[in-house]
Amino acid sequence: MGAGGAALTGLAGLAGLAGLAGLAGCAGEEKVAPLGETAELRSGEITVRVETGGRTVTLSRGDATLLRFEADGLELGTMATVDDETNYDPYRIYVPNALYTPQEITWRQVQAMAVKGEEEGSLTLGLSYGEGIEATLVVEASHAGAVKARWSLAGEAQPQGGPQVAYYRLRAHADATEGFYGLGEYFDAVSHRGKVRAMQLELQADLESSYNEAHVPVPLLIGTRGWGLFVESALPGAFAVATEADEVVEAAFGTGMFSGEGLTFHLFGEAHPLDVTRHYYEVTGYPKLPARWALGPWIWRDEHDDQAQVVSDLETIRDLDLATTGYWIDRPYATAEGTFDFEAARFPDPEAMIAHAHALGMRMALWHVPYLDEESPATAALQAEAEAGGFWPEVVGIWLNDWGRPIDLSKPEAMAWWQALIRRYTEMGIEGFKLDYAEDIVPGLNTARNRWEFADGSDERTMKNLYQRLYHQAYAETLPEDGGFLLCRSGMYGDQVNGPILWPGDLDATFSLHGEPIGEDGDGAVGGLPASVVAGLSLGPSGFPFYGADTGGYRHSPPDKETFTRWFEQTALSTVMQVGTSTNNVAWEFSAETGFDAEMLGWYREYTRLHLRLFPYLWSYATRLAEDGRPIQRALGLAHPELGEHPSDTYLLGDALLVAPVVTRGAREREVLLPAGRWIGWWDGAVHEGGKRITVDAPLGVLPLFLREGGMVPMLRPTIDTLAPTSDPARVDSYATTAGLLYARVGAVAKDATEEERRLETFTLFDGGEIGRARGEGGMSVAWKPGAELKEGAVLEVVAVGAAPGAVTREGVALDEVANEAALEGVAEGWTYVDRMGGTVVVKVAAESVVEIEGM
Repeated sequence: MGAGGAALTGLAGLAGLAGLAGLAGCAGEEKVAPLGETAELRSGEITVRVETGGRTVTLSRGDATLLRFEADGLELGTMATVDDETNYDPYRIYVPNALYTPQEITWRQVQAMAVKGEEEGSLTLGLSYGEGIEATLVVEASHAGAVKARWSLAGEAQPQGGPQVAYYRLRAHADATEGFYGLGEYFDAVSHRGKVRAMQLELQADLESSYNEAHVPVPLLIGTRGWGLFVESALPGAFAVATEADEVVEAAFGTGMFSGEGLTFHLFGEAHPLDVTRHYYEVTGYPKLPARWALGPWIWRDEHDDQAQVVSDLETIRDLDLATTGYWIDRPYATAEGTFDFEAARFPDPEAMIAHAHALGMRMALWHVPYLDEESPATAALQAEAEAGGFWPEVVGIWLNDWGRPIDLSKPEAMAWWQALIRRYTEMGIEGFKLDYAEDIVPGLNTARNRWEFADGSDERTMKNLYQRLYHQAYAETLPEDGGFLLCRSGMYGDQVNGPILWPGDLDATFSLHGEPIGEDGDGAVGGLPASVVAGLSLGPSGFPFYGADTGGYRHSPPDKETFTRWFEQTALSTVMQVGTSTNNVAWEFSAETGFDAEMLGWYREYTRLHLRLFPYLWSYATRLAEDGRPIQRALGLAHPELGEHPSDTYLLGDALLVAPVVTRGAREREVLLPAGRWIGWWDGAVHEGGKRITVDAPLGVLPLFLREGGMVPMLRPTIDTLAPTSDPARVDSYATTAGLLYARVGAVAKDATEEERRLETFTLFDGGEIGRARGEGGMSVAWKPGAELKEGAVLEVVAVGAAPGAVTREGVALDEVANEAALEGVAEGWTYVDRMGGTVVVKVAAESVVEIEGM
């Protein structure tokens, strides 16, 4: 057995080698491999089977075929010539543009296939395409449930004297009805069926931003039958997902002058599609976790007047009892972009300002970019250092910013120099950065290259994405060892190791759908709240589990009361909550223009605190990423593929919560598709039968939110203000000061529940503590085991019990019943019944306990 439990069985043996010897005949002559030649490579529970007679490669798991590559499944795109001046962009093969007219492409299928070699854990195939074009496919078991394939031209060089290879294209047959997820950040739909997705920024004239908003392309496609295809290439690429046939997915990459080196791709297989991303992490690295307090809520303004305004905001947040863990200062605050200072006239004592934030239990971050403002005299000295050190790219193409050339972070000396400058801020106490721009390096706007060259020998063809990883690495390495706050607009595969939280850039402060016509000219909207929900759900399975949109939107600000409210309802039930707009709106500043008022501020207070209270729940899933790789926010169709539907406005947050945000202006109810089982309304305790659509009321200020029957949600105390340390615990209730009691909401399991629903289920917290529940004939058991941090006691709320129980006991001894929740606060242990949430039993325990709720 080899890596990942791999095994090989071959039925061809030396016949395969003999067959291959006859493949390289006259150009254009079709060759036929020996009939019946087969080989298999196993890796864990998946199998790759090769049938050379049919020229097919099949990925299966057990008896289920997941993907099948037929004769046209490994295509090479050839041209008369390939040169070093052309931008080989495969996206334009699928989405033509008047600016881009490629040479004529001939797509060449495999004409003959043979087994060249079989070793423990690997399989080598020879591929013939005619006209002297030969290639090799080496498939290896990388770890259990995954294989790695390297597909390259024979001799790793272009064929001589004939057509030249410019593109590699995978064409796989999948299931005609399954959903497709991954591929990075997109805004129109969570499932990619029928879509062409570019792996780089592209011009898109019919969108208000004029480009396709592909800030975070990830070449990982996941099918809901449990497979994954990851193409490990930073070259220009495109995925066409069931665009021409319901069962065919394509991935094309413009290899151009690099065609000899070939293309590396990976195939994954799992019983459930949520588990596929773990295999991607095994290849590219597991996510680095941000600091705990980085999950927010965060507050920011687009433009800050001065230090006095910042301090006033900090004080107001605490005066109004608004749960908040961080505050960042967006531009402008420095003398110029890239001066690594604070403008003295407006920020006379930044260290005191940062210390003030820390005292009030808030961490501080800054907006930043990887440029020096080359027009400002304030950066003259740093520009001279950069010039002397050769810290800019050796060849610079068209840049897409207002300041200057990006620093060449591929050069170790430039990286070290830039990080030393960043530390001017971190040494003041700054613990996070909002990293904007740095998307200047695009392959080309037409068929000509937008030529860039970097110190490490790379150019724009790969640095279009690789620069993002270097950019984020530069800042991540300056943050505290236990994590910081790194909010990033862009990213690429593997960037998750830097610990970025993704934000989707400048979305609309509206309810617009992505591409929806807006304005007099009818340009398509980037998208508002609906687009934000889609982006977060797209990023999770693509390897970026932490996401936080600008609550309220950015373009076309300010948001009105309804838009802002619906937005913070949703972001409260996401991994990261950050709040700010391009017009500097904060919840406590009321105006006739926005309609913000005391009612809305009350809702805002409720939802920001709910987000903070959910910290034990969210952080427990965050720490499990290194074990199961499952996204924390899960599109409904990905989490429940058996539904066969893929709504873009409904998702699971962890296993227990179903979130159905209202994303349509004026709506005061919405339809929700519930998976099988029972689901309990978070606010009212109403029990809904799943496996169907229901319609629920959704007045402004009420997010449709459901708890799974038997689901468990650990939370912090209702008074919590922050996760960050404070020097004023009398004013600021901080988890860092005292962890306090664990609160947990548990959905009651009904008498007629199935055997599976009644069985013991546990939830393990990030600190090793546990909560559990089970249903017996006479009632329900709930349990708590202390952890390393949340160990002072627990308050267990069992909701939707219907009526007061006969008794609540522990090891046969009755716990004391008290009159109400206020009375419960004054005792170490006890219980009470409350006529809310469909009937709630609230049990308070001081030590590890198994409690029986009898007669329910």
